[in-house]
Amino acid sequence: MQPYNPALRQTARYLRSNMTDAEQILWRHLRRKQVCGVTFYRQKPLLTFILDFYCPRARLVVELDGGQHFTTAHQGKDQARDAALSSLGMKVLRFNNLDVLQQMESVLMLIYSEVTFRLSAET
Repeated sequence: MQPYNPALRQTARYLRSNMTDAEQILWRHLRRKQVCGVTFYRQKPLLTFILDFYCPRARLVVELDGGQHFTTAHQGKDQARDAALSSLGMKVLRFNNLDVLQQMESVLMLIYSEVTFRLSAET
């Protein structure tokens, strides 16, 4: 199990019960091992972050970005976060909310492809 800041547990619970529309829609497709039979967690604390969606077996993180992620300041934070997660051997896939709302099939195909690739690399 990867380390996390226990202080984030309560915030993660709040975020799970107050997901955005895009998060709710994507969660319907990721939950219950619908992608390659692997488990995804939502709003998962890891290190000092709360990950939107996390698949430990594939070491895959899926992040959904709203409008605030397109500011220069936030992009720097996202890059630092992605680098920290990559240093643990994780792959981060980022989609904006509109991708999920308007192009769900494409988003799911990319997630499926990455899970398949990462699982095949572990054997």
